[in-house]
Order: sequence, then C-alpha cells, then structure tokens
Amino acid sequence: MIAETVVEDLEDPFNVVTLSTDILADDPARLQDEAKAMSMMGGARLIKVEGGTDKLTTLLKEYLEDPSPENLIIVEAGELSTRSSLRQAIEKAKNAAALPCYVEDERGVGNLVRETLSNNGYFINGDAIQFLTGNIAGDRSRVRNELEKLMLYMGDEKNITLEHVQNSVGAIGESDLEELIYAVGGGQTETAIKSYNKLIAEGMADIMILRALQNHFRKIHYTRGLMQDGQALDQAVKSLTPPIFFKVENAFKAQVQKWGEPKLEKTLEKLAQLEAETKKTGAPVQTLCSQAILAISASR
Repeated sequence: MIAETVVEDLEDPFNVVTLSTDILADDPARLQDEAKAMSMMGGARLIKVEGGTDKLTTLLKEYLEDPSPENLIIVEAGELSTRSSLRQAIEKAKNAAALPCYVEDERGVGNLVRETLSNNGYFINGDAIQFLTGNIAGDRSRVRNELEKLMLYMGDEKNITLEHVQNSVGAIGESDLEELIYAVGGGQTETAIKSYNKLIAEGMADIMILRALQNHFRKIHYTRGLMQDGQALDQAVKSLTPPIFFKVENAFKAQVQKWGEPKLEKTLEKLAQLEAETKKTGAPVQTLCSQAILAISASR
C-alpha cells in the first residue's frame, strides 16, 4: 500500500528498482545513486531493499541526512530484535518509520478468529476453532485471508463446524505444521524435513515453527509431570488446555510415553538456544533450523 502511493505499477522497470543488502554491501554508492536518480518517464521512483540487516545501518543513516524529496526507499527485513542497530536507527529517525508485522501465536490467532467471525455474524464451535488456531498460525494477513475464504464458503450458514473448516481451508487443513511437529516428536526425520521445507516455501516464519515445536515439547513435559503426580495418561492428556486435537491424540500419547524427562529438557534447551541464535544478525536461520529438526527427530 505504501509503495503504491509512489508508483502505480510495482513492476514498472523505469520507476521501481529492487536491491538487496548484499548488492549494497558490494556497492554502497548504489543506494544514493538510485534514490537520487530522476525517472526517465517522470514521477517519483520506488527503491525496494530486500533482506535488510544491520549491515545497512550506516548507509541508511547517511542517506537520511539528505534524502530524496520525491523518491521513496522501502527496506524489508526479517525479525529484528530491539538491539538491532538498523531498527534503532529507523525508529529514532524523524524522516523514517518502522512498521512491525508480528507473527501470531496460537492464542493470538484464536482471539483474531473469534473477533473476526463474531463481527461478521458467525458462530464457531470449539473443535473448529481449535483446528483453525493450530493450522493457520502466521501473520495477520494470512489468517485474515483464510477467514475470508471460510466466510465465503459458509454463505448464509452462520454456524461453523469442524467439517466446514476442514472443507474450506483445504491444503492447510492437512496441517503441515502439525505434521512437522509430530514427525519431529515421532522420530520421522525424512517427513520432518520435507514438512519444514514446505512450510518455508509457503511463507511461514521460522520463529513460528520454532515456537510451535517448543509448545509441543512443553506439553509433553507437562503431561509427564501430571503423570508423576499420580494421574493416568488419559486423564493427564484430557486436562490439557487447549485440548489435544482428537485426530492426533493417540500420536501425542505415544510421544508422552516415549520421551523421558532428561531428553525433553535437553530438547527444550536446544530449541530455546536456537531461537536466540536465529535472532542474531546475519544468522543462517534456515540452516540452523533444519539442523535442529534433523538432530531432534533423529535423537528420538
């Protein structure tokens, strides 16, 4: 939307140029040259910089001291921590702005689903919302797209059931994220890495995948704790909130019985360390995640 305030056609070869952090690292003057250049066809130009990292901080600070009065630079970046020099520089600048796009966790997705459907006059039952929150986690745009598709599918029918959701959501209903989680926990290494690659190709953020894995192993750990306190396996699983989706309940129980506390604690520690590593500037996030998924699934 912001880009289209500058140019009407985002594919315009004369008024739109796409750069990357690596290109600018090799040729720092390129940013100033593109930003200060006049369009051959008239009008303002758009400069898109992809893969923004802290390597751009000095370059952008220098540019913002004397920016183009017409042309616009948009930098797209992954998750930048509060310590990121690039994020700090943009947030502090009077002539720049940082726009965050937060990845929703399961609870956040649930709240968004309820609010959106309720505002449009729909009622959704417990199994259906559980299925949705477990399978369309991601940024708000992705969640809203799936909800719009669901409402279009429902038409005049206002009571949404699990069957409605599964029929509407389609490919996501096969639960690629769930498949990954249970493949890792079940020691299915080949399935796990295929599921991970598919999720990345669909645009799911690594941090969302890591947190889903952490949540899964925490549930297993917590369930084993309930059993040590005297609860039977079935009773312990039934007490979980939100409840385990019925289609994977048997697989979850099997993993509770097979994962011991020492290995669970080591796995949770590994995932926490991995999340911290992926937030470091320049970290090879997908390589680190792939290696962790392989290691954890193979250790089962």
